Amino acid sequence: MERLTPEDADEGSDPDPDRPHAAGPLYVPVRLCLAGGHQLRFARTPLGARTAIGFTSRRRLAAVLGEQQRWIRLAEPALRALAEPLGAALVTVDPQMSAPAVGPRPGTGLPCARRAQDLPEAMPV
Repeated sequence: MERLTPEDADEGSDPDPDRPHAAGPLYVPVRLCLAGGHQLRFARTPLGARTAIGFTSRRRLAAVLGEQQRWIRLAEPALRALAEPLGAALVTVDPQMSAPAVGPRPGTGLPCARRAQDLPEAMPV
């Protein structure tokens, strides 16, 4: 987990690089669920592990996920406590980039590449 100091921290201080500093309250991306509440948005690390994400400023969140991205404020321990039961043991602060959402390829007609007519018939026993 990467821990950063908030942007509005005193720039005159020179923190010890061997001691991580808590990021403070984070801007955590969420989406609306069907019941009207909020769901955390998760991401994947480059190695494929599921991770909760948070940003130290709205500007950083918007730079990665866009201006229309909904968010809530959570402290890092609260984000971790909410994410761990959902299978995300990692928390990434201020990720630098994101990939576009995965969707069906244009022209395939169906989101699933496997169609019933493409399956081989059962072999007689």
